[in-house]
Amino acid sequence: MTDQSDSQQSPDSLFHDLGGAEGVEALVREFYHQMDTLPEVKPIRDMHPESLDVAIEKLYFFLSGWMGGPQLYWEKYGHPRLRMRHLPFPIGPSERDQWLLCMAKALEVRGVDPAKAKFLMAALHRVAHHMINTEET
Repeated sequence: MTDQSDSQQSPDSLFHDLGGAEGVEALVREFYHQMDTLPEVKPIRDMHPESLDVAIEKLYFFLSGWMGGPQLYWEKYGHPRLRMRHLPFPIGPSERDQWLLCMAKALEVRGVDPAKAKFLMAALHRVAHHMINTEET
C-alpha cells in the first residue's frame, strides 16, 4: 500500500512529518489495533466488519490526502463526504470519544512528537465531532 505515494509528498506536510506513506500507514494500523484491543471502544469496533482491511485502506487513503500527502482517497473513491458516509452508523459523543481514544493511543504508541500529536488530535476532534448524528447512545 505504501509504495504508491511517497514520491508525491510535500516536505512541509504533516504527512511528511509522520513518516510519509510508511508512517501514516503504521499509524492507521496501530489505530485499528487499539480498536481491536481496548474494551472501552467495543461499541465502535462492533460497527465494523470482522476484517478491518477495507477500513484500514480507507482511513490510510483519507489521512494521506488530509495530512498533505497524495490524494489517494479522491483518486479511488471520489470526494470523502465523511458525514454522509457515516450516517448509517449511530454516532454520538461516546462513539466520537472512543474513536479519538483509539487515535490518541495510536499516536502515543507510534511515538509521535507530542506537539504534532496535540495539533493532530485537535484537528481530528473537529472532524470527529462533525460525524455526530445522534444523541448519546
